[in-house]
This record gives sequence, C-alpha cells and structure tokens, in this order.
Amino acid sequence: MPFGYVSPEQEMRDKADFARKGIARGRSVVVLQYENGILFVAPNASRALHKISEIYDRIGFAAVGKYNEFEALRLGGIRYADINGYTYDRSDVTARGLANLYAQSLGMVFTESRKPYEVELVVAEVGDAPEDDQIYRLTFDGSVADEHGFVVMGGVADTVAGRLKDRFRQGMPLAEALDVALGALTEPGGERPPVSQLEVAVLDRTREHRKFQRLTGARLERLIATGAAGAKPSAEPTVSPDTGDALNGGPGESPATAPEGDIDTGSGD
Repeated sequence: MPFGYVSPEQEMRDKADFARKGIARGRSVVVLQYENGILFVAPNASRALHKISEIYDRIGFAAVGKYNEFEALRLGGIRYADINGYTYDRSDVTARGLANLYAQSLGMVFTESRKPYEVELVVAEVGDAPEDDQIYRLTFDGSVADEHGFVVMGGVADTVAGRLKDRFRQGMPLAEALDVALGALTEPGGERPPVSQLEVAVLDRTREHRKFQRLTGARLERLIATGAAGAKPSAEPTVSPDTGDALNGGPGESPATAPEGDIDTGSGD
C-alpha cells in the first residue's frame, strides 16, 4: 500500500461524518403543510442572513448548515429558475427540477472535493390543492427524499421530529401549524424564542401569482398568540343576566384567522 492510502469507503465515511457534525451544530428548521399551503419556521437571530427564501412564484427554499455554501446554491437555483421560466414557460420551473439540479451539484462536490458541503436543503412547491404540494429534502451527498406532511433538518432533527409527529395533523390552520412548529422546536420546559429571533414564511396557495410571503412584526405576534390560545382549554363563557350575551365574546364572533399586520412580501434580499 502506498503511504497515506485511504480506501474509498473510509474516505466517504469520513466525509459524511464531517458534514453531519457541521450540520448538527446549527438550530433545526421545520417545514410543514398547513391548510392553505406550506409553512417554514426557523430560529434565526440574524436579520441579514436568511435560512428561508423565495426561489420562484410557487417555490420556497430552506437550508441549514454553512451560510456561504447554501447561499451559493440558492443563487444558482434562482438563476436556473429565471432562465428556464424566460426561455420556456413559467410552469416549466418546478421544485422537482430544482431538486434534481441541487442533487447533481451536491453529489459532485461530495465525491470530487476534499471537503463536502455542510448543508441540508428543502425545496418546496405549493400546488392548487394540498395533494399537489411537493416537499423535497436534499442531504449533503446529493440524496433526495420526497417528504409528506412535514420535515425537520439540522440540529437535533430526530428529537424535534418526534415532538412534531405527536401534534401534527393534516389541514391545520396557519396559527395552529405555527404553534405546533414552535412547540416542536422548543425543549420541554424551555421558553420559546422571541419573535425577533424567528424567521417565518409561507407558500400560500390562496395568494395571486406570487405565493411566497414572509410573516413578521404584528401579524406574526398575533398568529403566535392565536395559536397559543387555541392550544389551551377554553374557559366557560360568562353570561350577563341582563343581556344574555357572552362577556368573553359576543354571539357570532370568531377568532381572526388572518390578522392584519406588517408583511414582508419580498425575498429578504
């Protein structure tokens, strides 16, 4: 054997272990389906470095790991989408095509470079109906998984996924889905991160043309409050003997499902 020889199997194992350790150092990101689309939730204290972004009209992108590496992949995906949408048709740009592109790039880097990318990605596309939604998870070696319902990546992903599985159900309204995601991301007995340290976005199928939308400021705060209130047992309404109206909410009143507030509709660039 030549001096310093390493078998291909050992080299691949070493690269995989190196990438997994780098990805596990970050915080987990949750992507899940809700009633009207797909929700992205990531703890992120930085306002400049985004883990969640828009790729195209109906396609969103989420990543964990080294920022400079997944940012290069995100920009490459945007260029691919713009060129194909302009050359052919906007409907020809799909999450499946982007996932295949990213899989080729990640696989080539993993096998041919000394250092693999320390990233995991999710490419999601919202359809006209829940059964048409597409969520693809890509790992550092170019593997692609077609996910359904929800996906967790980065950090202690298995633990977060276990907590999420206990509460997730199909067709949840947005406020409830956000509460479930935050509950899964929070350690039992721990405090949830403040709104200023959360990055939240949706692919909303009810919006015209551009489906991606960031949730920030007052709207995000009210959604979190609505979701938390809905998770608690409701108290018996107090009835006034004079009017017969419920003091804790009059007849015909229902909680707002889409509270108004400041909404960032851009990609954050």
